[in-house]
Amino acid sequence: MGKLQRELNLLDVFCMASGSMISSGLFILPALAYLKCGASVILVYIIASVLVLPATFAQSELATAMPKSGGSYFYVERSLGSAFGLFTGLANWFSIAMKSAFALVGMAVFIDILIKSTTNSAIDAQLLMKITSTVCCLFFITLNILSVKHAAKLQNYLVIVLFITLAFFVFAGVGSLEITQFSPFFRAGNSTWTFIGAIGMVFVSFGGLTKITSVSEEIKNPPRNIPLGMFLAWFIVSLLYFAVVSITVGVMDSNSLENSLTPISDAAKLFAGIPGYLILSLSAMTAFITTANAGLISASRALMAMSKDEILPNIFSRISAKFHTPYVSIVVTGLFMILSIIALDLEHLVKAASSLMLTMFSLMNLCVIVMRQSKIQAYRPTFVSPLYPYMQIVAILIYLGLIISMGISALAISLGFTLLTIVWYYVYVAKRVSRTSAIMQIVERVTDKPFQSNTLENELRDILLERDEIIEDRFDKLIRECEILDIDEKLGHEDVFKLIAATFNKHINYDAQAFYDKLIERESQGSTVIQTGLAIPHVVIDGENMFEVMLVRSISGIDFPNSDKPVHCIFVLAGTKDERNYHLRALMAIAQVAQQADFRQQWMSCRDRESLRNIILLSSRTRQK
Repeated sequence: MGKLQRELNLLDVFCMASGSMISSGLFILPALAYLKCGASVILVYIIASVLVLPATFAQSELATAMPKSGGSYFYVERSLGSAFGLFTGLANWFSIAMKSAFALVGMAVFIDILIKSTTNSAIDAQLLMKITSTVCCLFFITLNILSVKHAAKLQNYLVIVLFITLAFFVFAGVGSLEITQFSPFFRAGNSTWTFIGAIGMVFVSFGGLTKITSVSEEIKNPPRNIPLGMFLAWFIVSLLYFAVVSITVGVMDSNSLENSLTPISDAAKLFAGIPGYLILSLSAMTAFITTANAGLISASRALMAMSKDEILPNIFSRISAKFHTPYVSIVVTGLFMILSIIALDLEHLVKAASSLMLTMFSLMNLCVIVMRQSKIQAYRPTFVSPLYPYMQIVAILIYLGLIISMGISALAISLGFTLLTIVWYYVYVAKRVSRTSAIMQIVERVTDKPFQSNTLENELRDILLERDEIIEDRFDKLIRECEILDIDEKLGHEDVFKLIAATFNKHINYDAQAFYDKLIERESQGSTVIQTGLAIPHVVIDGENMFEVMLVRSISGIDFPNSDKPVHCIFVLAGTKDERNYHLRALMAIAQVAQQADFRQQWMSCRDRESLRNIILLSSRTRQK
């Protein structure tokens, strides 16, 4: 099976995030939202833009800590468990795929416009739409199979063209604004609930922003490029939304805007004539294409990630050895989009996709809370979501409120979707998956009942090693294989040396009494306590080409001679004479680890022996080649 390659740079991340947002949310939705709330639709877009920030903060934190394919699915599965992960993974795939299908379907309106504007053709626009959308989808399937890099490059060119045409709209239209069009700003007789419902409606315009995390495993330098790319996309697209919607409201009269299916194109026609009308219509189709392409990339990775975790059959995780792309997941996602285009009634599915998206945003904020409260040492995001935990809690409540504002039909479809995932979980997943999650570690700490599993801690450790491009040296390999003692009671150094000697006897079959005597003799020659709380007993053993390390922690502390304060951390080094040079290298590695500002705090707060091991493996130090 092939491996995904890190080929996407900051520009790719920015363009995929931007392209995922700008489509029907800008070129069709403003008129529908205007019908609900009038000129205050401008404020609706601003509020929706602000409300998506907590989800963006949460996704940035989780993505920099766990840059793995699957995005939302992976974070929820590792935080809340396989049942929630299954729901999120399928909901994520469903909502992205449907949003992409909607984007291609949205081309129908503009194809019809162009046909009527340029010819007298009697071709059925709906049939032409289905044919065109299907052909585009097949093209994107082929392109994504051949190379995610080439797919991203196409995305970049399309987004650049889209931004240029929208900039043209803004600069050409600003001189035609009529201030009277903004009065009254709030439509008379509208309730607060209607205004909130409009926010929920346009919120989907920002839904594609966080989907870039689904391809985290294919992004270069994810700690920098993921959050920076998403926030740049959010800022620039939000400005465009505000500017474009303001100009549209400011140049069109109320009656025309309420009855328009293509408000941006119609507004361009008023101040730029037929050329402007056609340019913005073509721009709209470009936007739909970028959304569909980015959605296919993201949704296919969600299937692949679930397959890797055995939540779906393993066929979905197959990666082309030649092209390094998940070709089965791409084909299945593309075919689902084609089926949606051809056969489905989209009105209720749009609402379902929107409510599922808001549910996932709620879960993302919950994941941040759970991951932090789990105190997992290997959870080390490079971006930290601010205002914790207040912003996350408030965001969850707001997102749930927006879901309710969408009405009974969306809730009913979402409930049906939930029931289907529950059935699949018990029929297929439960008997195959037994991974621990972060929330189980919280339960473990509260109940003081260990689950005896470090799968999540070790998985996050390996993810960080890959993220930070750490190439393990000999010292890392020794730490991976070494014995670790975690002592509860307060003991003297002689008692601890006996435990160390007995453990070495089991590990390398070295005479326990002889090893104990060497430790005592070394301590008598001079204290091995090199700094407060840290000791490094080291001895020379008989034989050749042997060097071993052992870690010891004592929460209560160990009494050493000639040390006023108890020792909580011991590195035991034992090597043959021919390993004297490496002995010095090992001491240098330990010194770099122990000198880190938060080492003592992390060491004392570890939940078990594997967490102690991971502190050393994840330390920032110079690796020896």
